[in-house]
Amino acid sequence: MITFTINGQEVQGQDGWTILEVARWHGIDIPTLCHYEAVEPYGACRLCVVEVDDGKRSRVVISCMYPIRSGIQVKTDSPRVANVRRWIVQLLLDESPGAPKIQELAKAFRVTPSRFKKEGVEFACHLCGLCIRACQEVVGVQALTFGNRGVLKEVTAPYHQRSTDCIRCGTCLYVCPTGAMEQLFPQVSAP
Repeated sequence: MITFTINGQEVQGQDGWTILEVARWHGIDIPTLCHYEAVEPYGACRLCVVEVDDGKRSRVVISCMYPIRSGIQVKTDSPRVANVRRWIVQLLLDESPGAPKIQELAKAFRVTPSRFKKEGVEFACHLCGLCIRACQEVVGVQALTFGNRGVLKEVTAPYHQRSTDCIRCGTCLYVCPTGAMEQLFPQVSAP
């Protein structure tokens, strides 16, 4: 077992665990958007940031990907972490003002829509990849993938064609944190 501290509380975790796994094991809340227990972490949303002091320096890292180490000191609620999370939630809210999960986060972090919000979009895909990972790792098919690059990157079916691998199980709709999958692939939710 590896021993370290989270918010001044001594905690232990198994070798290979991440800070997020240990925090959840000990009942310490760290907000996430793209994390789901049944799939491997991806670190796309960056909402799970924490501050880690390893004795040499202190830095902000994503807890879903950061492996635990003996003696580190983790802060989940420092002013630095709170500032980063507020900015992340601000960007998410500006992209998806109609998404219930994003509204819940905005309320928790006291964030209101800014003057930079997207017009005409209520449920935007934030490219967290949760739907793709759930389709591949949980369902066992590859009906979804990322298409294009850069600012044109999107969740799509392979080769931008309707996938014959899709079994219409709705897993992608269920795990989508913003509700964007219902707008992207309405045929999956249709009877």
